[in-house]
Formats: sequence, C-alpha cells, structure tokens
Amino acid sequence: MFGQELDTERAFDTMAIVKRTRVRPNRLAAALACAAVVGGLAGPLARFARPEPAAATAAARRYVVRPGDTLWSIAKRVVPGRDPRQVADAIAAVNHVDPGHLVPGSTLLLTTAG
Repeated sequence: MFGQELDTERAFDTMAIVKRTRVRPNRLAAALACAAVVGGLAGPLARFARPEPAAATAAARRYVVRPGDTLWSIAKRVVPGRDPRQVADAIAAVNHVDPGHLVPGSTLLLTTAG
C-alpha cells in the first residue's frame, strides 16, 4: 500500500502557482463607468422631471373681491369653460384663503393656464 507509485500527497505538492484573477478590479471599473453615465444623465433628466416655474407656465393677474363674491363665482367668471371646483381650489391654494371668508376689497392672485 505504501509502496505504490501513485501518491496522492505528491499530486497536490506540485501544483502551479495560481495567479489572482482580475474580477474585482474589472467589476469596480464597470461600476464606476455605470455611475459616471448615470451621473451624467441625471442632470438633463432632472430638468425634464421638474415642473417649470409658475411665471413661465401661467399668466398671473390680480382680482379685487367684490361684495357677494365667492370663490365659485370668481372661478366661473375667470375660466368659464373649466370645472369651477378645480379653479376655486387653485385660487384658494395660491392665495391661502378660506373659501367662506372672502373680504370685499382684498386682492386675489389668479393664475390661469396660458
């Protein structure tokens, strides 16, 4: 048994030196390249995702509240073809007013899509 020519211990003794592979540096380089591409595209893509300023997209004008005016009547008068609920909500949001407490003589900022 010990005199056999094939010795399993010697087979592992003569192994060649294994060189380190370049998997990690290549993955790192690929990850950095992807990050650079994504970073380069983030600026132009963010410009499209951001809404434009209200001054550029809407025509702003002022409205002086008359006695008996409500947000509903103002909305119907300002934009007759649209749903007054949406317009009244927009007027209330822009001016931070309570719909039931409009004061005659106060000025409201109206923004309507141009």
